[in-house]
Amino acid sequence: MLGGGAADKNERIAMAVVDPKSPDFSWSKSEQSLHEEAIAAVGHDDFGEKSYLDGLRRVLDAYDHEARFQDGGYDMAKYQIVHSLKQRLRTEQLWKEHPGVLDLPIERPIFITGCVRTGSTALHYLVGDDPDLQYLPWWLSSNPQPRPPRAQWEGHADFKASQAEMDAMFAADPSIKSMHFTTAAGPEECRHLLAQNFTDDSYEVNATVPSYESWYHDTRHIETYRRHKKLVQLVGSTETLGRRWLLKYPVHIRQIDCLLEVYPDACVVITHRDPRQVMPSYTNMVATYRGLLEGEIDRPAIARSQMRGWAKALNRATKIRDQFGDDNFYDLYFDDYVADPVAEVKKMYKHFGHEISEAGEKALNAHQEANPQHKHGKHEYSDKGTGLTQAEIYEAFGPYMDRFGFAP
Repeated sequence: MLGGGAADKNERIAMAVVDPKSPDFSWSKSEQSLHEEAIAAVGHDDFGEKSYLDGLRRVLDAYDHEARFQDGGYDMAKYQIVHSLKQRLRTEQLWKEHPGVLDLPIERPIFITGCVRTGSTALHYLVGDDPDLQYLPWWLSSNPQPRPPRAQWEGHADFKASQAEMDAMFAADPSIKSMHFTTAAGPEECRHLLAQNFTDDSYEVNATVPSYESWYHDTRHIETYRRHKKLVQLVGSTETLGRRWLLKYPVHIRQIDCLLEVYPDACVVITHRDPRQVMPSYTNMVATYRGLLEGEIDRPAIARSQMRGWAKALNRATKIRDQFGDDNFYDLYFDDYVADPVAEVKKMYKHFGHEISEAGEKALNAHQEANPQHKHGKHEYSDKGTGLTQAEIYEAFGPYMDRFGFAP
């Protein structure tokens, strides 16, 4: 059963205690029980190709030896794992039922990426209102399937479950709205798609998992991006207007070479902001999310870990993009975007040869009027408590900061 189809006896892992709060519980020894819980919920047992097991096993091992879950954190971590396994089962079955979706073209998709806390979510929501583009809604990112007609969304069981999950998160910590506001129907990052292969930032954001973090940052995840494309094809299989895809996730910058191998004609928007402003903001954001699962939060450790990871990603991407040329990329600076969001989007469109329609421009202007900066609260943060000096941040991000005009 493990990993798809009838299991080889040597491949099965003995069933373990399923209560994560039990003193006898082991995440790693519960690998099979986690799979079987997903199978029982979905009714299928084919998890597809097995590359996901490497990431899953590294997550489980890190949860056993490094994570510091409080009681509620165990349940949330288990939910995340089982949910990703369930979505693997569901999407494998959907591809069998609709094999033609894998032949559907995805032409010149727009990918928004770059460092975290650079305005990419605001940009995503703004551009997502352009009626000439199609985006990945939160509920379909979490539950990939052929996109139903818009009028049917709110009544769909998966939409209701996604909204309930979001409501619970905001209730647990209302400050999250000011950091990263989302809605079940609104544009969502690709994180749920990457999590189907257990190769995603959410694991290091939600818990202390340095061994997983090291493997994840230093490994090329091409199978994750091949699956990503198949999932996007599945969601867009009911599209009738031929609209261009709009996709977003800062994390894509970590694997920009894999993204461009799978999507060679992608139009990549890289959002930029001075890392000396980014790191205090992101440290606070990670500490907030991690606080939902772990009892004790070490902000200086979070700051240094995230600084290393994001510096490595941005410095590496700065080198890799030179292999592809400027046509694939558009650089959008945070200060320019804040000053005139619609004007910056029009420049972006022009760079990629995308003509904005009259309806599109009207929609962007209407969105901006209805959604001024800090509409959902201002994210208050300080560099105090991070333990990072500006000199240390420059030392880490030096090649990136020199290239894009942030050198002191």
